[in-house]
Amino acid sequence: MLVISDGVLPIPAKTLAHNVEPAVRGAWLEDEFLSPDTIDWPLNVVVVRSGGRTILVDAGLGADPDLHLPQAGRLIARLDAAGIDLASVTDVVLTHMHMDHIGGLLIDGVKERLRPDLRIHVEAAELKFWELPDFSRAVMPQGFPDALRKAAKKFVNDYRAQLRPFGEDVEVAPGVRAERTGGHTPGHSVVRLKSGGDRLTFAGDLVFQVGFDHPDWQNGFEHDPEESERVRIALMRELAATREPLVATHLSFPSICHVAVEGDHFRCVPAVWDY
Repeated sequence: MLVISDGVLPIPAKTLAHNVEPAVRGAWLEDEFLSPDTIDWPLNVVVVRSGGRTILVDAGLGADPDLHLPQAGRLIARLDAAGIDLASVTDVVLTHMHMDHIGGLLIDGVKERLRPDLRIHVEAAELKFWELPDFSRAVMPQGFPDALRKAAKKFVNDYRAQLRPFGEDVEVAPGVRAERTGGHTPGHSVVRLKSGGDRLTFAGDLVFQVGFDHPDWQNGFEHDPEESERVRIALMRELAATREPLVATHLSFPSICHVAVEGDHFRCVPAVWDY
């Protein structure tokens, strides 16, 4: 497994937690040496090889000129730098269809470099949601709702023939399984990796940096904040019990860590990473 950085996405710091008082949120940001106004959100993607298949888990942000995000959308260049030819990718697994997870495949010229028999695995409820997305419970920064709709619509139109919807879970390759969690979006999924006795979970957007200290703080991009809280806590309790490593999209690169339980919250314990 290889973790690839797609860069960083600057977002308003209040997006991390819209259900707490600004002073409380600000105190946490200060303790973490983060700006109270804007923070850089890491963007991580995973590449896995199994059973003769090369699997890309999520596809980064890509390039949306309307959002002016020059520090993001680095996935394709960094895959090239890592010696991973786009034509070798047999499968893409999407944790969900927010644009920072699909946008890399929408960059001009990328589709032409991909193999025609590419399989793109996405949970069926996720696909259904984006036919008429409801953001009524999300609290996103200005411009993002329209950008999300636009990216998802283009993605489905461009890759309809490659889409492989699944229900609840699917084994993509030996030791690579996607499992629906819901919460963050209706079909949000985690990806479970297994090789011999080793295990690892790619959590997508279930876990953010603040989620260890305050798993009940609600992120502005969550479709169902209460369900997100429930599945986030359940997943972290599970990983703390099994001692299985965690990787997540928006934890600091390379983001691999263990989860420890401390009372009613959690602690991120960085793991030794073999570069």
